[in-house]
Amino acid sequence: MNSLVTLYQRIGLVPLIIIGLILGILIGWLAPSVGIALGLLGTLFVGALKAVAPILVFVLVLAAICQHRSGNKVYVKPVLILYIFGTFLAALTAVTASFLFPTNLVLVNSTIEQIPPATLKEVLTTLLMNLVANPVNAIANANYMGILAWALVIGFALRHASDSTRSVVADFSDAISQVVKWVIATAPLGIMGLVANTVAETGFEALEGYARILAVLVGCMLFIALVVNPVIVAVKTGKNPYPLVLTCLQESGITAFFTRSSAANIPVNMNLARKLGLHEDTYSVTLPLGATINMAGAAITINVLTLAAAHTLGIEVSFGSALLLSVVATISACGASGVAGGSLLLIPLACSLFSIPNDIAMQVVAIGFIIGVIQDSAETALNSSTDVLFTAAADPKYAR
Repeated sequence: MNSLVTLYQRIGLVPLIIIGLILGILIGWLAPSVGIALGLLGTLFVGALKAVAPILVFVLVLAAICQHRSGNKVYVKPVLILYIFGTFLAALTAVTASFLFPTNLVLVNSTIEQIPPATLKEVLTTLLMNLVANPVNAIANANYMGILAWALVIGFALRHASDSTRSVVADFSDAISQVVKWVIATAPLGIMGLVANTVAETGFEALEGYARILAVLVGCMLFIALVVNPVIVAVKTGKNPYPLVLTCLQESGITAFFTRSSAANIPVNMNLARKLGLHEDTYSVTLPLGATINMAGAAITINVLTLAAAHTLGIEVSFGSALLLSVVATISACGASGVAGGSLLLIPLACSLFSIPNDIAMQVVAIGFIIGVIQDSAETALNSSTDVLFTAAADPKYAR
């Protein structure tokens, strides 16, 4: 048994994830019944990540704040600026791509159970109310805005606690971090189960009719990940950005693609930030915050599907309207995690800018759910890997 564990550790996590990915595709394709059964491994893996993420964020932020000493610099503000700027550029990229490659949608009639927010005020109100949610409920419901707010408040309150109290908090933080390492070690098995189940149950036949809109969506996300983000990092750091970009995509993006949850990927990002040697007082705050407000992929989804609906209905979109849409999408995307259904349910809000009827907008949302196997996966991979990338770009280790 010890020799197997040693071999497992020697091969390395990323090669094992790639092996698990290949095995999952083959099993789901050649033996669908086995693939569906293996889906339990994926469910357990994602469940474990989601379960440990809220308490991890709470304890790490609490420990970082109460252990912080005056004079120790943190670099949260530049990371937040990068988050907002990157999301706005993603929104503009989506608008440009939609003008270059206009797409007609075959609208579908489907019932969407969730009720979308009617106004931008409603989105922001939900986000702000999450800040003052009951702390126990915030942890139980993975409300990261509430978790961060309470961890910061309690952490500041503990700044003047005794050394033994702060030592206990630090030890508890280390223990939770160790649990996270154990969970992440099972990633190859979890991803194999997720992929096998997805291929066995859905295949990709259902996506063929939406190939063009998918190509525009995924193309925008790849352009942001491989061109725009590297340019931002290069300007910020003055260094070749691609080693860092590829590391983040490889070690964060792949896992996020298959878990399809920025929250579940927080432990993975924390582990990566630790490996990169980033400032813990910074990344313990910016990574969970990024999972809430750094939503470049969501901005792309909102804009591409909204403009596709406008094109389908023959609505002319001016430059000014497109710019306004980009601003609205940027702000809305920052509040996406505070709305049930995420970015897709913010599409009716964006459609209202062009007087698109709500019943049509909800049909567009239904299309979003149909292509969600790819759209949501790519969106999460972009969002989550960018959290680590921008946090690293603002760290003294990389920044000039």
